[in-house]
Amino acid sequence: MVALLIEKVTDLNFMLALLGGLAVAATVVMVGTPLVEGNVLGKRMKSVATERDKIRARERDRLARQGDKISLRQEPKEFMRRTVEQFKLGDWLGTEHAKKQLAMAGFRGQQAEIGFLFFRAVTPVGLFLFALFYVSFVNSFGLSQVNRIAVAIGAAYLGIKAPEIYLSNATSKRQLSMRLAFPDALDLLLICVEAGMSIELAFRKVSTEIGGQSVPLAEEFALCTAELSYLAERRQAYENLAARTGLETVKSVCTALIQAERYGTPLGTALRTLAQEGRDQRMNEAEKKAAALPPKLTVPMILFFLPVLFIVIMTPAFIKLVTMM
Repeated sequence: MVALLIEKVTDLNFMLALLGGLAVAATVVMVGTPLVEGNVLGKRMKSVATERDKIRARERDRLARQGDKISLRQEPKEFMRRTVEQFKLGDWLGTEHAKKQLAMAGFRGQQAEIGFLFFRAVTPVGLFLFALFYVSFVNSFGLSQVNRIAVAIGAAYLGIKAPEIYLSNATSKRQLSMRLAFPDALDLLLICVEAGMSIELAFRKVSTEIGGQSVPLAEEFALCTAELSYLAERRQAYENLAARTGLETVKSVCTALIQAERYGTPLGTALRTLAQEGRDQRMNEAEKKAAALPPKLTVPMILFFLPVLFIVIMTPAFIKLVTMM
């Protein structure tokens, strides 16, 4: 059996016939598969439309049951609102920088602001009391009374910084997602503008297309579309978009859009230049990360690769030396 198999594999005519048969079978499958599948897109769109009608009917029933209690804007928790108003936390904890950070992190509305003020006031007190109770009654770690109080004060300081650290991390993650997707979104925006769309329709189209790559960027474009429709000055909508994202590339595009609105400059040329700059910047960042890999790999290579390499090289010689001795 093995000899027959080896003979067939080494036979040139048999191998050519086998490859020809496989090629014919692959061609038949490729040509016949679209004919058998039918209109898959139509079926999917029909199912989506059916599901959309079901969701609309369900939401209408829910709104009818709840009556006047529904509000499009989420209201803050009552105990949070009451705490913030009683202690007037907005006067000594609410700053413009904090509001800007909330917007950049994707938290909008009164609920986000009241929640941030509440946790910014409660977290230091809670961590201070917990740390003081732990080092006093659970485990003192051999610390003196002064050191225990110092540990509690350190926990309170951590509680003060914890909401800011959370906002900073959320902002960084959100900006990274938008930074990676913005050059592609700018290309789509350029195509829409050069196709004759208005800037509102272009933003709306790009927001629907870029959502699969970056949800935060699609959200910002959709919000900018709404502001362009309702604000008295379109310049304010562009400035709000730049402030919410905090990205230099977005600020450059918003500046170009403001100049085009004010002076009538051609928008396509500016968007094309900015799109090329965005792609070049993304490539430069990738090259920078690639250039930083060799120094970062030095320590892992010394710790993990070189000992294994020495063992592989020296073990045969050591075994041979032991055998000779």
